[in-house]
Amino acid sequence: MSQEVLVAEIRGLRERLPGITDAAVAAVDGLLVAADTAAEVDPESLAALAAASLGLARRTAAVSGRGPLRRTVTYCGGGYAVVYAVGETALLAVLGDEGLDLARLHLEAGALIERLDDLLRGRAT
Repeated sequence: MSQEVLVAEIRGLRERLPGITDAAVAAVDGLLVAADTAAEVDPESLAALAAASLGLARRTAAVSGRGPLRRTVTYCGGGYAVVYAVGETALLAVLGDEGLDLARLHLEAGALIERLDDLLRGRAT
């Protein structure tokens, strides 16, 4: 698995959806795998915080008995922070401004998450 391929995948998402400002792929332990972020966003910190957010959301999903976690969304004054589970061992973090269409992001992210999972597991063609 090449980091450049992962960056190309997340950059493609950013280019297709207006409003996405930053994106990163990380392991669930917070280790950064790949990032496409602006200079003012520290990708290592984004990865670590996204992992913490995912862990809390997964635990909440488990305790509530609502099924496996798909994503967690944080609504901020100037936009959104969305963390998607990528299999059991990775995550996709997406930051967006107020113009981000969350419904479209969720639709686009589904196929991307499958591709990322395949790439991370070495199943991509």
